[in-house]
Amino acid sequence: MEKDKLAIALKGTNEMVREFFFGDMTACAAKMLRDDMEALGPVRLRDVDEVQSEMVNVAKDLAARGEIMITKNKGDDELVY
Repeated sequence: MEKDKLAIALKGTNEMVREFFFGDMTACAAKMLRDDMEALGPVRLRDVDEVQSEMVNVAKDLAARGEIMITKNKGDDELVY
């Protein structure tokens, strides 16, 4: 998946979700992604929804192949490990 798609997908999330991703990246990579998100400017919600759906489908495919595990915790929030 191209890195610009991650920037688009994260642009449509709240700060807590963004920080979850940034927290698992090196400081340099997180800064680059933040810069990429800022450089995008306004993004159509339709585009954000499309990229987020694509990422969910990739995660589901990886889970089906046993490469990652998706579990549910309280509140029906799905976590990817």
